[in-house]
Amino acid sequence: MRYLDPRADLTFKKVFGEHPDLVISFLNALLPFDDDNRVESVEYIPTELVPDNPLKKNSIVDVRCKDQRGRQFLVEMQMIWSEEFKQRVLFNASKAYVRQLDKRENYDLLQPVYSLNLVNDVFEPELKEYYHHYDIVNVEHSDRVIEGLHLVFVELPKFKPHNFSERKMQVLWLRYLTEMGDAREVPKELLDNPEVKKACDILEESSYSPAQLEGYEKFWDIVRTEKTYFNSARKHGFAEGRAEGRAEGRAEGRAEGRAEGARDEKMRMAKKLKEIGLSNGQIADTTGLTVKEIEEL
Repeated sequence: MRYLDPRADLTFKKVFGEHPDLVISFLNALLPFDDDNRVESVEYIPTELVPDNPLKKNSIVDVRCKDQRGRQFLVEMQMIWSEEFKQRVLFNASKAYVRQLDKRENYDLLQPVYSLNLVNDVFEPELKEYYHHYDIVNVEHSDRVIEGLHLVFVELPKFKPHNFSERKMQVLWLRYLTEMGDAREVPKELLDNPEVKKACDILEESSYSPAQLEGYEKFWDIVRTEKTYFNSARKHGFAEGRAEGRAEGRAEGRAEGRAEGARDEKMRMAKKLKEIGLSNGQIADTTGLTVKEIEEL
């Protein structure tokens, strides 16, 4: 038995975009909810965030739904990181938040939007944590939060289940995403949980048509190609940066050397002028040195 990778576009949308019970479990495990704020039911809504007029930008997310309170959830799987992705996440969440109202409704009807982003790349190498939660907070008093937008990013490569003590379901779902890629068998801990087991069953290769499997393979070809281009561009940028740094260093060195040489020449000239009896003011006018520098000669 071969299981497809749940991080692929085809499988991710099938697991979390077609099975409300699974996305509910996933959201409760990965979002910072206490027992009083858990998601109990969801309704799927279109993943395309259509603009108010044709001149504005459309955007599409992997999974979009709302719960019994009207809170919206945007779920995305991102295979390759770029700094622009943060702006895209903020853009999509802001658009979903704004589009809750039309001109006739009140602001107090607005419900929070949660954007959950699974990233198959490391974008915060200097931080050991893999879980990053962003809110709109008071800079000096971070417990003061403006409700509305909540952004969560998860760096999947950093996740190591034996290193952390998160909630059980969070560990199981992250293990599902990181361990099930083209697996031949399912770890027992995943099979023991009915929700995660159901998600694993959906990944069985035999469940997909030849056309779907062809699209699945093309997806990974595109990912590999993009990674190759991205890494090549990054290496090229580093090489150019080092070359420019060396060139700038040599240029700065030459400039500093010329400046020091010119100053030494001025000092020698000032000494000679001082020896023949010119005043410090006259020497300063001639050499460009200050009167104090000349007095110290």
